[in-house]
Amino acid sequence: MEILNAFQHVLSPYPLMWIVVGVASGIFVGAIPGLGGGMLMALTVPLTFSMDSTNAVLLLMGIHVGSVSGGLISATLLRMPGTPSAMMTTFDGYPLAQKGQPGKALSLGIGASLFGGIVSGIFLITLAPPLSHLAHKFGPWEYFTMVLMAMVLIASISQGSMLKGLVAALLGLLAAMPGLNESDGQLRLTYGFESMDDGFNLLPVLLGIFVMSQIIKDALEINKKGISISMAKTDRIFPKFREWKQHIFNILRSSCIGTWVGILPGIGASISSMVAYGIAKTFSKKPEKFGTGHDEGIVAAESANNANAGGALIPLITIGIPGAPVDAILLGAMIMHQIQPGPLLFQTNGDLVWSLMTGYIIANIVMFLIMVFSARGLAKVININRAYLIPIVFAFCLIGAYAPSNRMFDVWVVIGFGVLGFILDKAKFPLGPFVIGYVLAGIMESELRSGLQMSEGSFVPMITRPIAASFTIVSVAFLIYSVYQEWSSRKRDRIDDAKTK
Repeated sequence: MEILNAFQHVLSPYPLMWIVVGVASGIFVGAIPGLGGGMLMALTVPLTFSMDSTNAVLLLMGIHVGSVSGGLISATLLRMPGTPSAMMTTFDGYPLAQKGQPGKALSLGIGASLFGGIVSGIFLITLAPPLSHLAHKFGPWEYFTMVLMAMVLIASISQGSMLKGLVAALLGLLAAMPGLNESDGQLRLTYGFESMDDGFNLLPVLLGIFVMSQIIKDALEINKKGISISMAKTDRIFPKFREWKQHIFNILRSSCIGTWVGILPGIGASISSMVAYGIAKTFSKKPEKFGTGHDEGIVAAESANNANAGGALIPLITIGIPGAPVDAILLGAMIMHQIQPGPLLFQTNGDLVWSLMTGYIIANIVMFLIMVFSARGLAKVININRAYLIPIVFAFCLIGAYAPSNRMFDVWVVIGFGVLGFILDKAKFPLGPFVIGYVLAGIMESELRSGLQMSEGSFVPMITRPIAASFTIVSVAFLIYSVYQEWSSRKRDRIDDAKTK
């Protein structure tokens, strides 16, 4: 009954309008290399303060769905993924377009995106309620070890070395420490500045890390010349049903992979598409054709990275852990709207969570329709000169930071964290662990303090409580495995260098 009521609500004029606006703007931004859904979501959060909380969440979720799909346009036509998740699409989408079939390449990607989103939406509706009931059994130690596991997973699988991922996560934790300590009511790390009494607000930090850092990066590369592309009017975008019969198993397999990888906190759509692409190649009858413009490669990559978006919503809804860095923005927006994701969400905001889950499926259908009927026009978007976009984005970034609290301090926070994000990116430190570390710092600290109070200062419950112990074991196992992988990789590099000399 909740599902039917939720569908009825989401399909009413205003919620549906915000989904369409979110998806359309997400596709537009996702199609432009260098811009991404995270940037647009961070810029949009301030605009949602006066909105109904359900409509605000649907708008942001629509942006996420649209941006993930929009990235395939530039990946297919320019070999430049509009979003990181579209990286694997370049391997076969671009070669197929170069063979004179850009319409077919786009139709395969668009259709696979729809199927991947629908499959993950079904998993979302099916798994989220029972998992939330399971999470009711969690105590402070279960939450603490779960957040610890998420941090280790994020650091272990992030771009670059595991050590850099851990350092980025710790920097995120450190950035969340200044201000009032809710446990004892004392100020800490404010260094006498009154503006620091409330710490760094979430929105300016997100705008700085996701948006300002990208603005700085783009400004330094402003003289890069774009590539002009064009599509013939005869190129067919609408997918033919008979073309999909041979891809059904590949779609289902890749969608399931994308969903389940998305459930693991912090791994991201890029890893989902890599895993699905590799497995599709392994089980393909023509593995040698992968990378040359093969249909199976496009289908596997796009169905997996779109399914990942739905999978990542499952831990966000059920336990309050963002499955990906972009979901950290959605988590922050929900908190700003006085909504706390977690086991009690179905009880405290049942209408919202059911609307979010059903809205995700509707958003994928809207994405498909917009992409099919506007792909040819969207192909021209990627040629927009960034010199015109950077000042506009910069202005909205500063306005978005200043408006909520009317504090100039927040503007300086955006600029400061933008510089920090740019430096981290240039040094190959992943930004995802930083953001998730910052967002989860409050939960991690409060649960650790509660657990230590219950155990009289002992950490033993981390290994004596079954669920907490399982999270601890997974954390240690991933940590050891990642260290071993890096050690093995460096050892092989030394051997190869010795052979070449």
